[in-house]
Amino acid sequence: MNTIASDIQDMAIRGKKAARSLVTLSTKAKNKVLLQMAAAIDARRDFIQEENKKDLEAAKTKGLSSAMLDRLKLSDSVIESMMAGLEEVAALPDPVGEVEKMNKRPNGLLVGRMRVPLGVIGMIYESRPNVTVDAAALCLKAGNAIILRGGSEAIHSNRALAKILQDVLAEEAITPDAIQVIAVTDREAVTAMLTQEEHIDLIIPRGGEGLIRFVSETSQIPVLKHYKGVCHIYVDADADLAQATPVIINSKTQRPGVCNALEGLLINKSIAEDYLPSLVEELKKHGVKILGCKNAIKIVSDIVPATESDWGTEFLNLTLCLKIVDDMDEAISYIYTHGSRHTEIILTENYTNAQRFINEVDASAVMVNSSTRFNDGGQLGLGTEIGISTTKLHAYGPMGLEELTTRKFIVYGQGQVRT
Repeated sequence: MNTIASDIQDMAIRGKKAARSLVTLSTKAKNKVLLQMAAAIDARRDFIQEENKKDLEAAKTKGLSSAMLDRLKLSDSVIESMMAGLEEVAALPDPVGEVEKMNKRPNGLLVGRMRVPLGVIGMIYESRPNVTVDAAALCLKAGNAIILRGGSEAIHSNRALAKILQDVLAEEAITPDAIQVIAVTDREAVTAMLTQEEHIDLIIPRGGEGLIRFVSETSQIPVLKHYKGVCHIYVDADADLAQATPVIINSKTQRPGVCNALEGLLINKSIAEDYLPSLVEELKKHGVKILGCKNAIKIVSDIVPATESDWGTEFLNLTLCLKIVDDMDEAISYIYTHGSRHTEIILTENYTNAQRFINEVDASAVMVNSSTRFNDGGQLGLGTEIGISTTKLHAYGPMGLEELTTRKFIVYGQGQVRT
């Protein structure tokens, strides 16, 4: 009698076999499949949205937040974004087989390093069914098989998308086991997946902090982590304030429920009194609730006092922490204490301060005079991404094609023996 655990093991075994077959696929063949997947999604968007509607109705019944509903919905624009992602990945250079640093040793050996697939990727994620397509596209182009376990709230959407992708693989005589979706919502399936260390090479969890910690504590397989996105902007004494305001507004309000949205704002005290009133007024026009320090409240009295637990919180809504700092030293110290190594920004016209901030702040993306929202695979030129790593092994920041490969040594000899 089959059990969830045995079914997951069977999927992992088939995934490993599929990964072996993907190694022989040419770049041309992979690109053709990706483009056909984009066309198939376009042709079957009515089916996709019918299945997505089932998930949305169930989510509303369960009382999911507006932010979660936004992540779950497969609107026409989201479907077009998935198609564009497939096309972008097809257009990207194929990293597999790329040889780096071919050097000749004193004994005549030629030693190089070649990019190779990781093998089988296990992806565990919440909401956002578009992740199913993005992750599948990247893994296929990088020569990896993938086993996807989405959240229960997106089960119908994920099954529908997987069916379309697998149909295209089958039409091209590529095993559909290269892209598998776990079709059950039981949590036991996740636990079983995390024990398949013989067949799955890497686990990538993508979702809330609770999910990431559960996966990290339970998995017998290496885990690439992205705990949370507590992103900050430091407005330096030498900032262009006319430029700063739209950057802050965009960072916080464009999509407040995503990991690269602004959560903490630090303002140099030398500009706070002149700048803060107009900035707060603009933020409030966009519905932002501001939790501030005592010094900020002295300047703008209707700011809500922040509690100690508010600093370093990932709100994922229109709530923003605001703190006035003495100088860059205090700003950097605050970021080290309360940041999550996701995205950190300095707004300044001072080159020395900008370079110091870039050098000293530890985050997967450190930027100057730009919105936090640019820490995204597509925006940074990776095509699409499978996630953003906030740990340094084996990737840091958005994970595109190259981050879904590793390097092996290749050696050419002429009969050399070691003495």
